[in-house]
Amino acid sequence: MAGDSFHQRTLQRTASIAGVGLHSGQRVTLRLVPAPVEHGLAFVRADLPERPVIPVRAEYVVDTSLATTLGHGSARVGTVEHLLAALSGLGIDNLRIELDGPEVPILDGSAEPFAKLIHEAGLRTQEEYKQFIVIKRPVTVVDGDKHATLSPARRFRIDCTIDFKHPLISDQQFTLEFSDRSFVREVARARTFGFLRDVDRLRQLGLARGGSLENAVVVDDFSILNPEGLRFPDEFVRHKLLDALGDVALLGKPVIGAMTAYKTGHALNQRLVAKVLADPQNYDVVRARGRDLHNASLEVNDLVGVLAPHAA
Repeated sequence: MAGDSFHQRTLQRTASIAGVGLHSGQRVTLRLVPAPVEHGLAFVRADLPERPVIPVRAEYVVDTSLATTLGHGSARVGTVEHLLAALSGLGIDNLRIELDGPEVPILDGSAEPFAKLIHEAGLRTQEEYKQFIVIKRPVTVVDGDKHATLSPARRFRIDCTIDFKHPLISDQQFTLEFSDRSFVREVARARTFGFLRDVDRLRQLGLARGGSLENAVVVDDFSILNPEGLRFPDEFVRHKLLDALGDVALLGKPVIGAMTAYKTGHALNQRLVAKVLADPQNYDVVRARGRDLHNASLEVNDLVGVLAPHAA
């Protein structure tokens, strides 16, 4: 990562992009607006009276069926995970995310359009150091044969495994240690995916109204329906890792720790985030003091000499 990677970051200028919501089918314009230090990430429903603000934190998660939805009062913002993955993967700490509709646009189904938008706007390093959530002890959630864990580690890493019992999506595994470059190179382009057999059912439920082969990989019983094929041989697991990254961003601060995600989805990922935050013994909130935490020689216990404790 860049030498200033432990200072807070925002954008140099406002940037915008428009598209349809995956589930609502509604056309939405999204604006990324630079914000001052310690502002954090927050959505703003610019189309509603009083422009309600929805902070990007776990306590504002209101739904995890098929996507992660945040809410505050009656205001909602759905399908936030791909944008949050891009902001997390590129180390953005402070930003107002303005929307004129109820759902983040799906664009091509990946985080790449958001990453490109961020790069076009430019990154601005701010004067204050970042705060981190440092995982102190393993925390696990289980749902049948699915499980997710956050454990102490020297740097942020996600190990993701999927198995959909399908000829094309069975027993895929991918691990990534995060930096700006690794996120863009390895996972940002991985698209959301779904099964043809589920499309009619979802639309009967009022979902996937904006879904198409332009913004999702669709598979039938034996083949991929997208004419261009896959972007990676294991694009499915890479997208699930991207989803997990976006969900973990609801911790509210970048993480120093290792996540293991085995056959997880948004609901289990958010259960893990909530369980970590439920007990202060699980983590410390600390502020960087300028040394590179990702130095390979650092052990978790060495973080005491690198970070200045800061109250949550």
